[in-house]
Amino acid sequence: MTKKLTLALAAACFVAVAASPTVRADELITNGPQLNRGDLSWSASRNNMESAHYDRLIQSNPGFRHARMRKECGPITDPQLRADCLASFQQFEPNGYGSSMPPR
Repeated sequence: MTKKLTLALAAACFVAVAASPTVRADELITNGPQLNRGDLSWSASRNNMESAHYDRLIQSNPGFRHARMRKECGPITDPQLRADCLASFQQFEPNGYGSSMPPR
């Protein structure tokens, strides 16, 4: 190859690479919102029932409580936030009611 042809080919490659779209590392491309079967049959009463069941398990089952503590608080690296997360598992709701519902 001649020197001119080599330079022209190199320039063409450079232009092709420079003109190609770039994707930043922090960009995430997805297929958009996804629906689960439960999303279509959501109800407030079912949500309250499942929430009460979760609360009962947290209060009555030490193994379940410790597993949830590891899962929810384990990734937290800030010492104060981690301590607050762990302490939140010791704050049981009275009579299984959330703060928005007064006890009977």
